Amino acid sequence: MIGVSTYLEAGARWGVWELEAALLPVGYPRLVQRAGGLAAMLPPDDPQYAAAAVARLDGLVIAGGPDVEPVRYGAEREPRTGPPAPERDEWELALIDAALGAGVPLLGICRGMQLLNVALGGTLVQHIDGHAERVGVFGGHDVKPVPGTRYAEAVPEAAYVPAYHHQAVDRLGAGLTASAYAADGTVEAVELPSAPWVLGVQWHPEMGGDLRVMRALVRAAARAA
Repeated sequence: MIGVSTYLEAGARWGVWELEAALLPVGYPRLVQRAGGLAAMLPPDDPQYAAAAVARLDGLVIAGGPDVEPVRYGAEREPRTGPPAPERDEWELALIDAALGAGVPLLGICRGMQLLNVALGGTLVQHIDGHAERVGVFGGHDVKPVPGTRYAEAVPEAAYVPAYHHQAVDRLGAGLTASAYAADGTVEAVELPSAPWVLGVQWHPEMGGDLRVMRALVRAAARAA
């Protein structure tokens, strides 16, 4: 059972309805399913319930989404940083903390990787160019694994990945290791060697056909179950 964080969106429309909804792009649960897992959606909740939620899971995915609020890593907001999502920040930070504490396998995707870095005391670059095609359109680029890392075990060669982000890891959080890079030096994957299985990727595997990263999470979750 792989839990995937979701987000709240006002004015979602379906049929005759226009209401607030807990949303998750369908690529995330489909990726979990194609990799052999069962997907469970985790809408934002009171952070005090994060540990109870994680205790019922075999693995956790922190999904992509809006920019992390800069105050979370001690920075002032820059003009190109997106609007804050404090409820989601609080819930997902609590989920990350619970997963790390319980040794539950964890995968952070895009924002999820950035939030993992922030949770461990790291910082972010608030804007970079060249990692999104244009507004609302995914681009792509090569990432190169660092030999000997957990990511390199799953994907041992350079891979072309779907990407859409304008922020990136700056200072690594405590205990994290960079395990893949883009050609421009951007950190594209991080992992926590001291944990049973913790990995973050800056790209969006749910937008492509490569199942290897998610399969690695599902295998780790099966071992931990």
